[in-house]
Amino acid sequence: MVDVGQQVAHWVAGAQEDWGVAVELVERRRIRHGLFFAQLAIEKALKAHVCRRTQDLAPRVHNLVRLAELAGLQPDESQLSTLADLNAFSQAGRYPDAIGPLPTPEEAGAYIHRAQDVFRWLMTAF
Repeated sequence: MVDVGQQVAHWVAGAQEDWGVAVELVERRRIRHGLFFAQLAIEKALKAHVCRRTQDLAPRVHNLVRLAELAGLQPDESQLSTLADLNAFSQAGRYPDAIGPLPTPEEAGAYIHRAQDVFRWLMTAF
C-alpha cells in the first residue's frame, strides 16, 4: 500500500529544493540548467498534487500541462501558458539542442518570474 503522505512530502521537499537551485543557477547565468530545474521543481510540485488527488504514486510523466490535469487543478490562462512554455526546458536540460538558442539572461529572468508565480500557487494549495 502506498503511503500517500510520504509521497506528497517527498515531492514537496524535492520541489522546494529544486526551486532554490533554479533561481540560483539563473542568477549565475547558468540558464539552461536553471530553467531545467525550474521546470523540474514545478513538475515535482504537480506530482505532489497528483498523489494527493489520486491517493497513488505519481505517473512518470513530465508534461506539466498533463500533470495539472491529472491533479485536477485548474490553472488560469497565464498559468497554463507558463506550464506549456516550461515544458521545453525539460528537454533542454537533457538535450541541449532541443530548444534552439538559449534564452538571454533577461528572458530567463522573465521565465523564472512567471514560473515563480505558478510555483507559489502550487505550494500554497497544500
